[in-house]
Amino acid sequence: MDYFLTDEQKMIRDLAREIAEKRVKPVRAELDEKGEYPAEIMKELVKADLSGLWIPEVYSGMGRGTFELTLVTEELARICAGVATTYAVNALGTYPILIAGTEEQKKKFLSPVAKGEKLAAFALTEPGAGSDAASQTSTAVPEGDHYILNGTKCFITNAGVAEIYTVIVMTDKSRGTRGTSAFVVEKGTPGFTMGREENKMGIRASQTREIHFQDCRIPKANLLGKEGEGFKIAMMTLDKSRPGIGAIAVGIAQGAYEAATDYAKTRVQFNQPIIQFQAIQFMLADMATQIEAARALVYQVCRNIDAGVKSYSRDAAIAKVFASDMAMKVTTDAVQIFGGYGYMKEYPVEKMMRDAKITQLYEGTNQIQRVVIGASVIREGASR
Repeated sequence: MDYFLTDEQKMIRDLAREIAEKRVKPVRAELDEKGEYPAEIMKELVKADLSGLWIPEVYSGMGRGTFELTLVTEELARICAGVATTYAVNALGTYPILIAGTEEQKKKFLSPVAKGEKLAAFALTEPGAGSDAASQTSTAVPEGDHYILNGTKCFITNAGVAEIYTVIVMTDKSRGTRGTSAFVVEKGTPGFTMGREENKMGIRASQTREIHFQDCRIPKANLLGKEGEGFKIAMMTLDKSRPGIGAIAVGIAQGAYEAATDYAKTRVQFNQPIIQFQAIQFMLADMATQIEAARALVYQVCRNIDAGVKSYSRDAAIAKVFASDMAMKVTTDAVQIFGGYGYMKEYPVEKMMRDAKITQLYEGTNQIQRVVIGASVIREGASR
């Protein structure tokens, strides 16, 4: 389909596709097998001026929008979702600073990310507080010109390799989610340590660890917004980043669809390529339809965000849930088309199926997305 990309957007997409094909594809199986952080690929993205694509020019970025970020993320995910996640979480980690940071905070923390000198991460989830953010136990207590942080965050993408962390913790437990606050914590701060690297099912090229705070002193100047605004900042961040999960899902599905189509053209059974069988044609037709529908939805939500639409929480949730459910189905069908070979690591579709699952889980499970969508239906009705 023609999505009416500008010449610049086509150039950005094609550049990301070239990096994915030439630099990511030859090593994706090795990165997946070893669970290895793609350091050299991230350097290539920096050289291509894609590291600060979404960051305003005044902070050394390219000044582009969510849509351009989506184009790059999709192309990387088409080859390796682990690499795409590593790249996209840079945006997730900097969105709270863009949303609530002071001018001084933006200059200090965004410029190094835009230049590719530092990576960012976002820390909200805790061992006992996933969807239920009010159950957080990590705390920040004011003391003079500092806050003292204590607690643990888990499943933090880019933990260990990132230098800048936006962290949501409790500053007043009595107020529930309204007692949370957002902070920037820099790697190397005394009392801030990393847990072991998680051994994941998929997106294994991305680093995932626990992070720990033990009497970690950070300056009050690192508070984003005001005390009590942490949950609001976190939700605004996730609303803006969830279409990016949709883009990863679309990319994974596109890669699986292409691999299944190519295989069906060459795999001969009963004296003809299996793509000649209507059963296979129907599966591929459904895949193509579902991918295009998801892509159109994700692209439109991103364009709405960039156009300054004030309320897009429901639309972001719809894009995320539809695209990720689609990716799980498409990759499962791709493995089915490959048959027994699809179950083997020699072929890429088993990796794509493993990678697709996380898109239904992170940045809010798809059940939570349906809660968000359902609440909007109750609040606003079904009309548009």
